[in-house]
Amino acid sequence: MTTILIDGDACPVKDEAIRVAERHQLPVLIVANRWHRIDHYLVSQVVAQQGADAADDIIADKAQAGDVVVTADIPLAQRCLAKGARPIDPRGRPFEEANIGMQMAMRDLMKTLRETGEVTGGPAGFTKQDRSRFLDGLEKAVQAARRSKV
Repeated sequence: MTTILIDGDACPVKDEAIRVAERHQLPVLIVANRWHRIDHYLVSQVVAQQGADAADDIIADKAQAGDVVVTADIPLAQRCLAKGARPIDPRGRPFEEANIGMQMAMRDLMKTLRETGEVTGGPAGFTKQDRSRFLDGLEKAVQAARRSKV
């Protein structure tokens, strides 16, 4: 069965992901460095120990082919892709084999530019349109994952 795994600490679309999971009756696993006040029959949570990448390691370990992973973390998305999962970012953009290399390169470039002071801003603020795009992207990812598990 397809599971939706959520990289939970900074995820702005947990409620939207749960709505999609409810529509399809799919289990949701939220992995984070702290407990989230979410009480839903489809949701289980794992609190990772403190430390860089502790939650990511749990998600990458639990992700299986046909699962959907919600994360903004590009290295985590790459690890999940390698296992056959379908990662998607909180703005509804899927991570795919065809684009993950370029996304990793851009991530590294932006990190360097921030460290040198060339770039000082972060990503644009999260909007209603982003939530809408996420819902659409997650619905497509769930349907594709379910088809692939048949």
